[in-house]
Amino acid sequence: MNKKIAILKRKKAIRNLITLLAVITSALLQTFVIQSMIRPANMLSSGFTGVAILIDKIAALYGGSISTSIAIIMLNVPVALLCYKSISARFTFFSCIQFACTSLFLQVMNFQPMFHDIVLNVIFGGFLYGIGTTLALKGNASTGGTDFIALFVSNRLGKSIWSYVFLFNAAILCIFGSMFGWIYAGYSIIFQFISTKTIDAFHHRYERVTLEILTSDAESVVDTYVDHFRHGITCVQGYGGFSHKKIYILHTVVSTYEVADIIELLKQTDERIIVNVMRTEQFFGNFYQKPFE
Repeated sequence: MNKKIAILKRKKAIRNLITLLAVITSALLQTFVIQSMIRPANMLSSGFTGVAILIDKIAALYGGSISTSIAIIMLNVPVALLCYKSISARFTFFSCIQFACTSLFLQVMNFQPMFHDIVLNVIFGGFLYGIGTTLALKGNASTGGTDFIALFVSNRLGKSIWSYVFLFNAAILCIFGSMFGWIYAGYSIIFQFISTKTIDAFHHRYERVTLEILTSDAESVVDTYVDHFRHGITCVQGYGGFSHKKIYILHTVVSTYEVADIIELLKQTDERIIVNVMRTEQFFGNFYQKPFE
């Protein structure tokens, strides 16, 4: 028993370390994009970071100054407090580390412009900013702000709403455009579009697939599956045309991020198992969506 507890603690520590490295790398990458691509091109980033930059720009019009770093903290903390019970205390904690690191890095680091061409800043900046957000999401955290809201709603609906986040960012950019020039707002919207599509391309938490599993030991495979995953599974008896032996065909619908773990587990039960993974375009009925850890 003590050995099992020690193994669980070690796994938890490793998982926490991976998440910490992911959020710090994410914050560092976002700081780099803001300082070397967004600011030189006079653009606006997405989410609450973009709102913080916009607040500072508006204050500058009236001779004032509001630190972007402080504004990031002030905007994110209330949303974090509202969402941590509905999402996850651990998820919220590491997300807070991410935006706190971003705030700190913006104060202490000074990345120089990489490109002197606004189009290159838009394309590479949008892609890298999206990668920064994806890193945090892959590490089971987020960049805070609108990510909290997007993930809260997505977990309730069981589908991605990043397109709606893009619309929110576009609305903020319209305010930016009306005050500071539409050409920069236009470039910023393209930047946001590239960033959003990058997240969609690499973050597949809400995509579903159907697993078609062929095995001769259905009872053991089903028992193993049900013990470890909270999805339904259907078993149909079939006949192997080549082997002329009885075979069982199992069907289940799962999230894409679960596939590797499921296949690895089932192969331990039946090493000769065959699994066909098929994309599920639409699914109607109850579906268990694993909460954030």
